[in-house]
Amino acid sequence: MRALVTGAAGFIGSSLVEALLEEGNDVVGVDAFTPTYAAERKRSNAASLARHPRFRLVEADLREAPIGPLLTGVTHVAHLAAQPGVRQSWGATFGDYATHNILATQRLLEALRESEVVQTVVASTSSVYGVAVHAPTSEDATPRPISPYGVTKLAAEALLHAYRHAFGLKLVALRYFTVFGPRQRPDMGFHRFFEAARSGTPVTVYGDGEQTRDFTYVDDAVRATVAGLTRAAPEVIYNVGGGHRVSVNEVLDRIERVVGKPVARRHEAPQPGDPRDTSAETARARRDLGYAPQVDLTEGLRRQWEWQRNL
Repeated sequence: MRALVTGAAGFIGSSLVEALLEEGNDVVGVDAFTPTYAAERKRSNAASLARHPRFRLVEADLREAPIGPLLTGVTHVAHLAAQPGVRQSWGATFGDYATHNILATQRLLEALRESEVVQTVVASTSSVYGVAVHAPTSEDATPRPISPYGVTKLAAEALLHAYRHAFGLKLVALRYFTVFGPRQRPDMGFHRFFEAARSGTPVTVYGDGEQTRDFTYVDDAVRATVAGLTRAAPEVIYNVGGGHRVSVNEVLDRIERVVGKPVARRHEAPQPGDPRDTSAETARARRDLGYAPQVDLTEGLRRQWEWQRNL
């Protein structure tokens, strides 16, 4: 394939580009290098990719840049570019979330109408579920996001349904559940936990720490994304979870064992928009995408620590 990957310098995006290149594909990467976190982190990811002869990087903001030329000769698209983060999506920053997550997606879908692209995967999130009634949660559960971020990602999913119905575009949305691993954004939980362990400072835990998440190693998320690009997926929505639903306290206990020293914990009030528990039912992804997570939580933590300690 000749793939276009948006958000190519980010956490999951750069890992996906590497996987596609290793499989012998040509990749065009697009990234706006937005200041969500330190730009040098993304620049470093992009620099390692740029050394590959089958990779080309385009710096562009999909909210305003012409998208049609980016699709010339492209057969598959992975749209991972987005404004991430639940807690930061409240208040005046919502406009950034609306334009990055909804407007940019709609502009891409319009361009796809005039392209020869075979299949497109769009990154979504477990945040669309909000407070799930059942655990594990299936794709048939009614989404009720409890954060502005989740609202924008659900709106992007609705656009996929509309364009698939109206124009027959082959579109797949993957609802990632709490992805971790090397290159994780510095604002995300595991990255903050490891930095606290490294520096010996207390880590902030919102709530009592008994809230649970379905943690997904980045390589498993990438494998699901590649399958979404290459398999004939009959559904629009698929959960991608790691099968590692554990509490935050248990994660910190495991990090202590990986790092070899204790992590002090400071508890604060739960944050608006954070669900108490998440858990992915992945039977649909197993059936249609052949998805099966391969990296367990402790091994994934070890790999993230080996990467992060060398930053």
